[in-house]
This record gives sequence, C-alpha cells and structure tokens, in this order.
Amino acid sequence: MRRPLTASLALVGLLATAGLASAHVKYVTPGADPVAVAEFLATALSDPFNLFVLGSGGVVVGLTVAAYLKVRPLRRDVNLFRESLAGYEDLLPWLLRLSLGLPLVGAGFSGYLFSPAVEPANAVFVRLFGITVGFLLLFGLATRFVAAVGLLVYVVGLVVNPALLLAVEYLPGFLAVLLVGPGRPSADDVLATLAADHSTVYSRFDLAYHEVAEPFAARVAPYRDYVPTVVRVGLGVAFLYLGISQKLMNPGEALAVVEKYGLTGVVPVAPELWVVGAGLTEALVGTLLVVGAFVRASSLVAFLLFTTTLFGLPDDPVVAHISLFGLVSALLVTGAGPLSVDAWLSEHETGGEKATGGEAADRSVSRVADD
Repeated sequence: MRRPLTASLALVGLLATAGLASAHVKYVTPGADPVAVAEFLATALSDPFNLFVLGSGGVVVGLTVAAYLKVRPLRRDVNLFRESLAGYEDLLPWLLRLSLGLPLVGAGFSGYLFSPAVEPANAVFVRLFGITVGFLLLFGLATRFVAAVGLLVYVVGLVVNPALLLAVEYLPGFLAVLLVGPGRPSADDVLATLAADHSTVYSRFDLAYHEVAEPFAARVAPYRDYVPTVVRVGLGVAFLYLGISQKLMNPGEALAVVEKYGLTGVVPVAPELWVVGAGLTEALVGTLLVVGAFVRASSLVAFLLFTTTLFGLPDDPVVAHISLFGLVSALLVTGAGPLSVDAWLSEHETGGEKATGGEAADRSVSRVADD
C-alpha cells in the first residue's frame, strides 16, 4: 500500500514539475561525461518503481483523453473559449512578428545566431543580422522579404551547423510570416494604404507595392489556411527533438542538469526518472502537435512547461524562449487547422451533430490583411 501511494505522489510531482527538466539542455548544462544510451535506458526502465510511475502516467493520460471524448464536459465553456481565442485572428501576423523579432534582436545584441548554442566567429555579421531583421519584423517593414531572408539564413546555417536544430521553431515561424504577411499594426500596412490610393504622391514612387507585394500576396493567399498546420508541425518537431535528442539520447548532460539544480530534492525520485519523464512528456506534446490532436490543450501544456522552466532554472536564457512562447500562443488562437485530428473530430461529431461556432473556429483560417 505504501509503495503505490509513494509512486502516485511521485507521479503527481513529476507531472506538476516536469517543466523544470524540460529546458534546452545545451543552454544550461554544466558539462558532463557521455553516458551510453542503452545502458541508461536499461537502468531507468529496469526499476519497477520507475516503470510503475511512467506506466501510470500513460494510463492517466489515456483515460483522461477517452473520458473527455466520451463525456465532452463543459461543452459550452470550451466552445466560448475557442470562439474568444479565434477572435484574435486579425492580430495573428503581429503576434508572429513579435515572436520572431524580439528574440532576434536579443540574439543580435548577445552575439549568437538564432540559438545561444551557436556563436559564429564572425560576430559582426551575426549582430547586424539579428538586430536588423529583428527590428524590421517588429516594425513590420518589408515583412515578407525580411522573413524570406531570415528563412534563407536559417536554412544555410542549419546545413553548416546542425546545432541550429535547437532553434528549429524559426523555420515554421518564418514560413508563417511569409504566408500571412505583415498584418496590422505595421509599417507595411500604412505604406500599402498610401500606395493603393493613386491620388497620393507616395503611390507614384512605391512601385514595389504594385509590382511585387500585391502579386505575391495574391499568389500565397490560397495557402493561408495552412498557417496553423505549418506552425504546429514545426513546433511538434521542436518538442520531439528536445525530448528525444536532448533528453533520452543525451542522458549524460540531462543527468548533469538534474544534479545541477537539485531536482531530486523537488520530487524525490531517481535522476533517471526525471530525465525519462521530461523526455517522454516533451515527445508526447510534440506528437500531439504534429498529428494535430488536442492542439489547444497541448499548447497550454507547452506554455506551462516553458513557464516552469524559466522560473525554475534561473540561468536559462529567457530571450531564446520567446519564439516558442509566441508560436504556442499563435496555436491557441488558430487551433489545429487543416490536416489534423482535431479537424477530423470536428467534422465527425458523434451522432452527426453540426459543429458549433467554436469547433468550426478550429478549422478556420487566419484571415489577415494583405500587404
């Protein structure tokens, strides 16, 4: 009786504090000797207590999902919550620009390229790139062009230095900005208003608006529906990478982080259980985001993980996480979007019920202002 009770308390503690071990390991690790992955997993999973805690966690999550799908509690509350969030869709471009612009400015002043783990020798280029691209995104000036430049630099940088996978959220972020455009408030929106009125003096000089911006906006308009899909898949991949590569496949440094912050004193379980629990939690959130299942709930869990990490690990770089915070917030607004389990569930309501406005919002697209 005592052991199951202890395991239950450990499970609750791990679920409540999993974010403490969910940091970017590379950002906070004090350094450690490599540990064989197979040996680590064998040690962690051969302990009956660890297996009970992990198995119980999986059962709890499965039963919770099944119960929700069966009972659908608080239906009206959930629908109003979705409708309220969907009402912010006109601000989505601004949110995306802030999500990328702020951390890029911080990266520029700090001298790293996208991720604190990547500090190229050419600090001048890195600083100029981060500050320039970041501020232009914040102002919303030449937004799509700047996003394309940022995307190109990230892809080239990733080929040269795979450590940029630690900041893989920039990939869907830049793609999303390319699709939705600057939105409002933005400098592009103001200039577009002037350029569209042929009676203004400015319209005679801004040839780029008519020759480039308008045609490009019209060309990508049919793909705006897929902005939520791009963002959630990209974030899902980021979570899967952090959970599997940085935790489960990198146990040496992950265990060093647990020891550095004394996490076994927060929840008195084996360090191996901390690492495996955090890795599996991130992998689960990533999987749900990729397939588009319970996206808003998964986004709330992700937000909780980030917040716990920032408050629990004092030297974890805050600025480097703003992009993740922003993109998760964007998913709270858009929902799962097309090609998702959530969309399928909304279209196949039990008993053939017509989807409510809130559920339809999950399938809606971010309708935003053109350039």
